This record gives sequence, C-alpha cells and structure tokens, in this order.
Amino acid sequence: MLNIDKINVSRGRTHVLHDLSMEIGHGEIISLIGANGAGKTTTLRTISGLLRPDSGTIVYRPDTDQSPMDLARTPVEGIVRAGICHCPEGRGIFSQLTVEENLAVGAYLRRDKEIAEDLNHIYDMFPILGERRSQAGGSLSGGEQMMLALGRSLMARPRLLILDEPSLGLAPLVIEAIFELIRTINGQGVTILLVEQNAVMALELSSRAYVLETGRVTLSGPSRELADNPRVRNAYLGGE
Repeated sequence: MLNIDKINVSRGRTHVLHDLSMEIGHGEIISLIGANGAGKTTTLRTISGLLRPDSGTIVYRPDTDQSPMDLARTPVEGIVRAGICHCPEGRGIFSQLTVEENLAVGAYLRRDKEIAEDLNHIYDMFPILGERRSQAGGSLSGGEQMMLALGRSLMARPRLLILDEPSLGLAPLVIEAIFELIRTINGQGVTILLVEQNAVMALELSSRAYVLETGRVTLSGPSRELADNPRVRNAYLGGE
C-alpha cells in the first residue's frame, strides 16, 4: 500500500530524516516507536504532505488495480482525496465548533450522498458524541476529544489512517478504550500507521513495527519479536 524509499527530510538547517525506508501493507497496523526527537512526527507529516522530502520517494497505491502515486509530488488535498488521513498529536479539534460541525469538517472534500449515513455510523461507534453533538468540541474531556478526532478522520473515509500519539494525556482506562476503538477501525478495513508514546501497548496492537533513532530506522520486524528484543525492552519498555 505504501512504500517509503530512502527519504531525506530537513527542517530549516537540520537534517531530520536520513534515508528512511518503510513499507505498509493493506490492512496492517504498523507502529513507529522511538524517543522524543527521533523524527516520528516528521515522518508522519511527510507522508501526509505537510512536509516535503529533499530526496526519496513515497509511493502510495490504495488498491492493486489503481496506478501508484508519489506522495512527495502530490498536493495535500490530493493526498486526502486518495484516502490518507492524518490525526495529529494534540487531536487538533476546533474547540469553538460543535461536535457535529467538527465531524462535518472531516468530510469537506466529499461530494457523495452518503455523508449523513457515515455521520450516523460515527454516532453508533462513539455514542457519547451522539449525545453531545450540539456541544462545543472544547467542552469535551480529553478522551472524548480523542474520539471526536478519530470520528472526524473516519468521515474522510480513509484507506490509511495516520495516528500521532492518540493516548497522550489520557487516563489508563480511557487509553484502553481508545486502543480498542483503533482495533475496531482496523477491523473495518482501515490500514493504520501509529506513533505512540506507550510502546508496550503500541507493540501489542500492531503486527509490525519500526524503531526510529535520530532520524534513522535502526530496527524493524514483527512487533512480538521487537518486544522481546533486549535493546528495545531496555530503551522503550522499561526494561521489562
């Protein structure tokens, strides 16, 4: 579905990503783990077109019968239309808009007649949002805002959903609920690329993972194998 080949990305004079390569297959949950400043968010922002690589390619093919497209040369609007949706760190909801207005923003590029049906589906998936559809987004709790951010992303009908730190600032029980929702979304056919500070849960959730250190992929493989790797355990899993 997505093949990243030796991308280099700079921010100002700082070379952030160095010959970074990754692959994401249809239907997978892939986690990207690493310390703060390793380049995880830069990687996500580059895939979604918010940053442009200095070199390398990002080839996306949502279906086997569709022609591949190089995201490094595709406008952000075109990337969204192609089925890639980025749910950023901090959730990025519009605090003054109502819950329903926030959800409607997720469908702003759509012109089909199924938006109302999808909105009802979101309310079925996240009942609390249905109960609070007329409330301002900023009045919701942290967990409810994360649900709103997920719901808004789903309104774009993504094929690939990019999640940046979905558990940030949430209580443990809420985190468990959010991760269960991510499993449900993946079970509905959405491929997921996940950056998550809770490396233990990220590796439990994903099928494969990449370890990023100072802008380079230093380890990759099945998540279970990485969870058993002494280097990964000591650096990211609390030495478990």
